[in-house]
Amino acid sequence: MDVEIMAIGNVTPDSFYAASRRETEEAIARWAEDSVSAGAAILDIGACSTRPGSKPVDSDTEWKRLSGALAIVRSVAGQTRLSIDTFRPGIARAAIDTFGPMIINDISGGDETMYQTVRTYGVPYIWTLRGDLTLPARQKMEGIDLILDPGFGFIGSVEKDYECLRRMDTLRQFGKPVLVGVSRKSMIYKPLGLTPETCLTATQAIHLYALEHGATILRTHDVAATAETVRLYNQINVNSN
Repeated sequence: MDVEIMAIGNVTPDSFYAASRRETEEAIARWAEDSVSAGAAILDIGACSTRPGSKPVDSDTEWKRLSGALAIVRSVAGQTRLSIDTFRPGIARAAIDTFGPMIINDISGGDETMYQTVRTYGVPYIWTLRGDLTLPARQKMEGIDLILDPGFGFIGSVEKDYECLRRMDTLRQFGKPVLVGVSRKSMIYKPLGLTPETCLTATQAIHLYALEHGATILRTHDVAATAETVRLYNQINVNSN
């Protein structure tokens, strides 16, 4: 599978990495245009912070933020594929009904209502496994266009994140796209004594490892730097087939 880059756009005031917050129309439009120009194939928009320990906003607030951002991104980014970072089936339905098919990126792992929603609409669903790479309850996912996410940052500890990273190539056996979202997360900056703002280089090191072990989509705050990592990965493997 070819490697794709998913750009992170947070239309929230409380995402863990402050530089990813886009709260004005101008900032949202600039993010979308710059991300596509730098190499993003997918634009992922989150309107409710899902960082560990955060308190989710209510669904009305999430929809107000999200619908405004989606309208802007649709107007400036043409037919670029969209993804929304939501755990609420009602938000997923409203977004698809209003703006057309898009990827549903659900860090919660989902429930029967969400599974039925994405199955009915026939849209791709990012299934967050939270470290369980055996694909628990696989029978529930029949008929869903799955993208597998190991769930880094939601597994329980830095040590468990790295244990999962070392095993993630076992996901190859399922023949599905594998999304890795480690960008500027604590599993990277904490062992190095850094901060989300200072761990760009270290993030790219983990991106390269993830690509070598089966990642096909990299979800990132830093599209240009990640695109360089992908190009070098492709250069290394130019004759591997």
